[in-house]
Amino acid sequence: MIAESDKDLRRILKEARVIAVVGLSPKPQRPSHGVANYLIARGYTVIPVNPGHAEILGQVCYPNLESIPVKVDIVNVFRNSEDVPPIADEAIRIGAKCLWLQFGVISDVAAEKASAAGLDVVVNRCLKIEDAALSC
Repeated sequence: MIAESDKDLRRILKEARVIAVVGLSPKPQRPSHGVANYLIARGYTVIPVNPGHAEILGQVCYPNLESIPVKVDIVNVFRNSEDVPPIADEAIRIGAKCLWLQFGVISDVAAEKASAAGLDVVVNRCLKIEDAALSC
């Protein structure tokens, strides 16, 4: 389901505990870093996914979603839009509950694929902003 209403977003955020951040940067000035820091401060378990690093924000970093050894609720994507369809495939394979595409990340193919597989899908919205606004 493409989640657009505040009610849908609030439900997704309330049910989530583990968030994989695909494309998480170790650079503090990058949006992914700020969002992940915020999520950690809010009590979420954040799992960095970036094949170029062993650790980010004090958390073990994984090269891809399928190497994560725990259940993931939200796959939060900070990648170029054209890179998203294979990430959606991985999110489906690992049984994630939601595919969340950050500001500027738009892929109709990935959104339709994930939605058809039963995942909630959020497109072109910031997880940090929505969480703060909805007081989840």
